[in-house]
Amino acid sequence: MNDIQIRRLETPDVSRFRQLLRVFGTAFFDSETYEGDQPDDDYVTDLLADDGFIAIGAFDGDRATGGLAAYVLRKFEQPRKEIYIYDLAVEASYRRQGIATGLIGHLRSLAAEIGAYVIFVQADNGDEAAISLYTGLGIREDVLHFDIEVSGS
Repeated sequence: MNDIQIRRLETPDVSRFRQLLRVFGTAFFDSETYEGDQPDDDYVTDLLADDGFIAIGAFDGDRATGGLAAYVLRKFEQPRKEIYIYDLAVEASYRRQGIATGLIGHLRSLAAEIGAYVIFVQADNGDEAAISLYTGLGIREDVLHFDIEVSGS
């Protein structure tokens, strides 16, 4: 991770955010979702300004090599926050260099600054690299995930 710079993206970083979308699309073999119908610049600027959204990028010079997207969840039962890592990816040629751990480390620092009490993430069965990474950083909980279809009623 010699020359890799890790930092949170801010409102002027629209083009860097679009680079992260490319990294996610490539890493997840889902370019259509991440690059096919991107939001316009105003939407991205508003998203990056939102305190409830965190985008962190890893850059080798001007090139995005990894990224993390997370959401800050304000809890209702107590005045506290938790952070959910929604996506984390590193370009194949940059893996095994500590970039993913660095992205999470940067998020941990931001979480402490905003007073979050926990960061959580899910990994798909069979994604051994992600499971290994997260096992080394936290406590594993086996849970079930359900997608509930949105209807018009």
